[in-house]
Amino acid sequence: MVALPQLPALVVGQVSHSRRMPVRHRFRYRTYQWLVDLDHLPRRRFSAADHLGKGPSLKENVATFTAAHGVQLAPDDRVVMLANARSLGYVFDPLSVFWCLTSTGAVRCVVLEIHNTYGERHAQLARPDSADRFTLGKEFYVSPFFPVAGRYEVTLRLDPERVAVAIDLTQHDHRVFSAAFTGKTRPARWMHRLGVALRTPFPAYQIWALIRMHGVWLWLRRLPVIERRRHVPPDGV
Repeated sequence: MVALPQLPALVVGQVSHSRRMPVRHRFRYRTYQWLVDLDHLPRRRFSAADHLGKGPSLKENVATFTAAHGVQLAPDDRVVMLANARSLGYVFDPLSVFWCLTSTGAVRCVVLEIHNTYGERHAQLARPDSADRFTLGKEFYVSPFFPVAGRYEVTLRLDPERVAVAIDLTQHDHRVFSAAFTGKTRPARWMHRLGVALRTPFPAYQIWALIRMHGVWLWLRRLPVIERRRHVPPDGV
């Protein structure tokens, strides 16, 4: 069973990236995300067009995607999303997580949605084990310095005080990359919203700029660039 904080909530913490091969490169930055119930979204901060399919609502988009991949959501199921909100009409979400919960709080499934800087999106469905872990194949071009191969080992944490998402990429039996977001939950009251806005005024722009900046650094290190092929989104995206 999943115990949730009061929603909507802010998750204030940090993102870390660690590349191990063929060159070592690490960075981390402070940021925040929103944790929201898709039945009770904050106004003007989230749009159905930003996630998954082309339905009129975010929850319908999630339900359409899960149905296309073998999981039917019940009418009283809850869907809780960890994502970035729009700022100045723009959002960039490298990773959004959707927990699909039964009315009793059991995890029916989890959906991970990934966006790259080329305007493409991808999503995959998983059923976490009792330790909230699962493995997914790498099916999407995210970084120009990694081929679309290998597997992701994912660990999630969702409780009233803390949210965490940790991802390890393994290729050819070597752990080549790790990324994580971990943060403490805060009620989305005006004083907390003001505080995070002052510390991180435009998180979507910050994330986009950091990805570009570190990509240039790796390119200057003469890492080979992997050719990007046209992506065909899965059913429901």
